Amino acid sequence: MEAKSTAKYVRTAPRKMRLVTDMIRGRNVEEAKNMLRFTPKRAAKLVAKVLKTAVANAESNNMSGEDLFISSIYVDQGPTLKRWRARAMGRAVMIRKKTSHLTIVVKEREEE
Repeated sequence: MEAKSTAKYVRTAPRKMRLVTDMIRGRNVEEAKNMLRFTPKRAAKLVAKVLKTAVANAESNNMSGEDLFISSIYVDQGPTLKRWRARAMGRAVMIRKKTSHLTIVVKEREEE
């Protein structure tokens, strides 16, 4: 059984968020929480919040909290906000503010 949590339209570039998500992929939930707590990236706080939601969803589905691990975590690119910045001699340059969609799926580890 699995539980899932998503965060859409997060104002962080997907490339920056993937640096954080690649660290915790496949790890135990408690270990991932500790890693995120001490990671000095802005995206770590956002990923920790979504991970906490995924664990809460799992516990509401009668899954054990200590046996959970991150089975899949991925970041998709959301819509890009386009803004303009004034430059020299009357020109303008487009600034692209990228957004992300973050999805975390947690599962119970099966005992063999």
